[in-house]
Amino acid sequence: MAAFPLSSLNRKLQGKVRWLYLTHPKNVRCNVCGWSGRHFNSDGWHPRTICWNCGSSIRHRLLIESLNRIEGLTYREVIDGKRVLHFAPEPQLIPLLKLHAESYRTTDFCRNDLDLKLDLTDMPSIPAGSIDVLIAADVLEHVPDHMRGMREIFRVLSSGGWAILTVPQPDGLPKTWGDPTITDPGERERLFGQTDHVRLFGEDTPDLLASVGFRVRVIEASNFPSQVVRENVLFPPLLSNRPLATNHRRVFFSQKP
Repeated sequence: MAAFPLSSLNRKLQGKVRWLYLTHPKNVRCNVCGWSGRHFNSDGWHPRTICWNCGSSIRHRLLIESLNRIEGLTYREVIDGKRVLHFAPEPQLIPLLKLHAESYRTTDFCRNDLDLKLDLTDMPSIPAGSIDVLIAADVLEHVPDHMRGMREIFRVLSSGGWAILTVPQPDGLPKTWGDPTITDPGERERLFGQTDHVRLFGEDTPDLLASVGFRVRVIEASNFPSQVVRENVLFPPLLSNRPLATNHRRVFFSQKP
C-alpha cells in the first residue's frame, strides 16, 4: 500500500520537534509518571517515544497534557467529581484519573479482571445519561461497527458529559474505511496495521463524531508550546516511514450537549 502524503503541518511540527530534540538531548520528561532522562525508549512504529518507566506513548501523554493545561478541558473541568468509565484502561493512567474522579470504573470486552465487562457498541447494563466521562484510547478501531459504538457512547453520557477518544490515523487519509469481514490476521495487519484492527480512521473522524451529536474539540501537538511538546514528546522526534503509522496523534474531546 502506498504511503499517504504528509500534511504541511506534520512537516512543520516534525522539523520543529526534531530541531528542539537534537539541541536539548537530555531533557525529556514523562508527564504521566514523572520520569525524566536523556530520551525515551522506542517501539516498532517510532523511535524514542515510549517512557522507560511507565510505558506511556504519545497518545497517553497528549491526553494527560490536555487535562493539565488546555482551557475548558482540564482535570477540574472534565474529571473532578465526575463518574468516569474507562475502556481498555492503561495501567499508567488509572492512578491519575482515579485521583480526580468521584467514581472510576474500568471495563473491557475481552478481559475479566476489571470492574465491568462491556461491549462498547452495546451497553444495556449502563443506563442512559449515567456516565459523565467515557475514555477509550485506541478502542474504536477494534469494534465491528464504529458508528454504533459512537452512538452508544453518546447514549450513556450525561448532558455535558465528555467522551475522550483516540484512534490510529495514517497521515493524509481523507476518509475512514474498514472491513470487519476480513478476519485473516496477516491481511488485517497489511491493511489496518495490526492483526486485531478492522479499520483505519481518516481526517473525517471529527465529522463522524459530530454526526451522532457530539461537539468535538481536536487536541494535537500544535495546541501546546514547542517546549512542552519537546519535553513530553507529544510529537515523534522522527516520523515513521511505515505507510500506516500514526505520526500525527490527536485526542478527540467530544462533548454531549
